[in-house]
Amino acid sequence: MKAIDSFLQKWRMQVAMRQLPRQVKLIDVGAHNGELFEALGTQLVEGFGIEPLLPFRTQFPKYCLEPGYFPQVHPEKGGWDAITLLAVLEHIQPSQQKSLADACWEILRPGGLVIITVPSPSVDSLLFVLKSMKLIDGMSLEEHFGFQPEDAKRIFSKPRFRLIQHKRFQMGLNHLFVFSKLEL
Repeated sequence: MKAIDSFLQKWRMQVAMRQLPRQVKLIDVGAHNGELFEALGTQLVEGFGIEPLLPFRTQFPKYCLEPGYFPQVHPEKGGWDAITLLAVLEHIQPSQQKSLADACWEILRPGGLVIITVPSPSVDSLLFVLKSMKLIDGMSLEEHFGFQPEDAKRIFSKPRFRLIQHKRFQMGLNHLFVFSKLEL
């Protein structure tokens, strides 16, 4: 991961971490190497990371990292406090978005949070330029599938979820969405 990629990842993580409870059982979809879990330190009670680029399962004292794709790979038990999808939702094919939201609802405890960051559509052309200049790795840009940030509201809609926050950050180039699980 290049310096700019790492800087942007840390910025997204900091924005998301402000939304988490003090003691959190967290599922991180697109966990990379567990950077979010490490950044949480003592705030993390238990973590389950899912990363398609991992070659094998890795266990750490407070969390594990599993290779694969969510929701096919997920923890066996429910009752999690939060699920993060940081720069991930735009990589999910439209045909798989409903099953992703269904799995989030099933795995979270009542009132649990889904915390999402997604780039603004204009970011793709900027990232393409930075990637062509070899300033970023630009992970999987070809997988954005025309995603629009407002699609997050449709994917995580009532009656299963309630939007509790939406704001832009990174000079308006990124969006944060926080949804809370509702009981049916």
